[in-house]
Amino acid sequence: MTDPAIDTVLLDFGGVFTMSPFDALRSMEEEFGASFGELLPIVFGEYERDTDHPWHRVERGEITFDEASKQVTDDAATLGLEVDLMAVLIRMGGEGGGIRQDVVERVLTIRASGLRTALVTNNVREFSELWRSTVPVDDLFDAVVDSSEVGLRKPDPRIYQLALELVDGEASRTVFLDDFEGNVRAAERLGITGIVVESDHRPAFDELDRLLALRSPRSTT
Repeated sequence: MTDPAIDTVLLDFGGVFTMSPFDALRSMEEEFGASFGELLPIVFGEYERDTDHPWHRVERGEITFDEASKQVTDDAATLGLEVDLMAVLIRMGGEGGGIRQDVVERVLTIRASGLRTALVTNNVREFSELWRSTVPVDDLFDAVVDSSEVGLRKPDPRIYQLALELVDGEASRTVFLDDFEGNVRAAERLGITGIVVESDHRPAFDELDRLLALRSPRSTT
């Protein structure tokens, strides 16, 4: 018996189409007077969990970015750190190196081959126009699942299930790419094949190519 064919590809945005925001954030820790690994939970919370951290709440669309920013600043101050969330995000964007055009071209090719594609992104409502302007969204994806629009964020299993429903996909025939391991493991628990995208994104797409090369045509009977 052959393995089920992969016919659906789910992708994260930041860390897949761009440099990982987690890598960019770690590069700023010394500047903010934070020790190694200290800044990440202050700004983004325990990202492997879905909690009431202000960043998680803004990603679910429950509060505004300004409200989240104030809470992060106040929480950082209790630890003796001065953290301006907008300044951090601007720096992260500046160090991100822009859009990975090779990924854009690869996903365009994947969709043109007949596979279903969907974006599953933890994002902020106020930034929607900005990130959507950087890639040809309609050409790349059959569906976009933005956490701030649907009120769910990775690693909540419901966000992956929603993505599958929108593209009429099955977990066993789906692969998911994300730069955060916790998000990938959550998808795998649903039966989705997971690929962690590292700082060098090319090995992840080599693995994706290998999986897609092994796929058999979708049954017509």
